[in-house]
Amino acid sequence: MKKAQKKRMEGYATSLSKATEPDRAGRVVPYVVGMGASAGGLEVFEQFFSHLPPDTGLAFVLVSHLEPTHKGMMPELLGRHTKMKVVEVEDGMEVQPNCVYVIPPNADLAILHGKLQVLEPVTPRGQRMPIDFFFRHLAADQKEKAIAVILSGMGSDGTLGLKAIKENLGMAMVQDPASAKYDGMPRSAINTGMADYIAAARELPAKLIQYVTHAPAAPEEHVPAEAEPTAALEKVFVLLRAHSGNDFSCYKNSTIGRRIERRMSVHQFDSLPRYVRYLQENPQEVELLYKELLIGVTNFFRDPGLFDFLKEKAIPQLLQDRPAGNSVRVWNPGCSTGEETYSLAILFKECLEELRFQGGPAIQMFATDLDKDAIDKARLGTFSAGIVADVSPERLARFFVHEDEGYRIKKEVRDLVVFARQNLLVDPPFTKVDILCCRNLLIYVNAETQQKLLPLMHYALNPGGLLILGTAESPGCSDRLFSPLENKWRVFQRREVLERPRLEMPLPVLPREGVGAAEPKKPGEPDMDITYAAQRALLDCYGPPSVVVNSEGDIIYVNGRTGKYLEPGQQQCLCDGPRGAA
Repeated sequence: MKKAQKKRMEGYATSLSKATEPDRAGRVVPYVVGMGASAGGLEVFEQFFSHLPPDTGLAFVLVSHLEPTHKGMMPELLGRHTKMKVVEVEDGMEVQPNCVYVIPPNADLAILHGKLQVLEPVTPRGQRMPIDFFFRHLAADQKEKAIAVILSGMGSDGTLGLKAIKENLGMAMVQDPASAKYDGMPRSAINTGMADYIAAARELPAKLIQYVTHAPAAPEEHVPAEAEPTAALEKVFVLLRAHSGNDFSCYKNSTIGRRIERRMSVHQFDSLPRYVRYLQENPQEVELLYKELLIGVTNFFRDPGLFDFLKEKAIPQLLQDRPAGNSVRVWNPGCSTGEETYSLAILFKECLEELRFQGGPAIQMFATDLDKDAIDKARLGTFSAGIVADVSPERLARFFVHEDEGYRIKKEVRDLVVFARQNLLVDPPFTKVDILCCRNLLIYVNAETQQKLLPLMHYALNPGGLLILGTAESPGCSDRLFSPLENKWRVFQRREVLERPRLEMPLPVLPREGVGAAEPKKPGEPDMDITYAAQRALLDCYGPPSVVVNSEGDIIYVNGRTGKYLEPGQQQCLCDGPRGAA
């Protein structure tokens, strides 16, 4: 057994020349592997490093739950199982290849430009999430060169950090719960659906090396040009559309290319055509790629300065200007698992209480996303204990209920929000909204799609309504539609324009009897008549009177009572019947 293990490690070593890449200064920049464990940590670390060669070119940072007053013995004990240098972290240490760094007791650990920073914990003992804390800093600092490994432990520490790693195109590995002494942390991480590898601790090193030796090169070397998508990439779009019904060809090639390359690295494919073939033969991989493309960037009160601005200025002004009896409507497309939506709901609850409004105005919030699993999770309103890093103790006590090993949003906040699955590119928008919060969605789609969505957002907003974008987004060529209200946090106000922008309103076509071949109805799927009836009810309640005409001026579709403005003649034909939302 030992001879086989030695031979295997020697084989790894010969292929590790790709594991590191020199930066512009000629230095070797390692992947930084963050490893988290709590109960049973030393034992599982020993299993891992006993099966890892000492010259991988990687840097390892170990974060575990330690007694604050306990003298750290892990570097000495772990050093018996690896030839790599094992040290306890000192403030300002720069990570080096083939080194293992161990968090000191009673400390939080961060990383900035490759240097480890030791911080004094500010969260009370028992509520600390040191693994989440480090992983999130690791994701922000190392981006696609960050790797998260979650091993044996109780609770859910590391789950939010793993999501941050994945959002920044890093890689995630989790110990198989069946092999873990304590399976709480691994199970929580696996439940995110974002783990790239799940295996026993002794098997993870081989998978780690396979990944880094096939990792994608720098983006400029491999990502197809934005204007020239490859034929293979278009075939990926075809397979994704056939699987999910959604067209990803409107996404930026640079963005989608990196996520495809990540899946290629996991399976060790060095060419896109080979990966296309694999997708054709393995439908489950199409689903995994689909999930990879839907990974969103979200957490509670992300960018606190934005939420301070909304609470101190924007929301109070909106509430005070609201006529008696009128509701406030908020739409959050791309809501992911709901953290941002609930953050906005909490702000409205706080503002209503501080302004001492009696009985109103009513708050109506609509949160939508393409990802069904994300919407299902958002509806539950349950979150891991790691949210203590983003939610103040006062808000936790006021708006959440502590249960099991996490938190549930209180009913008074949950009842403000309606969650629904929606494809913003093809489904009708919500209208007459006062705030449209659409952060970090435009950065994923190409310029042509952006210029279709922005007029749609202008149409959805009430006069003077607010559009909130991500910090890296702007209205671009549609700036005539929106005026900046808060530049730093990308808050814009709807402008009134004399000439309405060209609006490409989504018009989903409902199949009609005798026209085309309809797909067979899946078990549990609602009848199309019910779907149409639901659309009609929503449009009657919230949609303005409207008429769809073709290029010859013929009326195609009428929504609502238009008699105040026009009355179709007695012989006017509405063509073939209803076609969808106007």
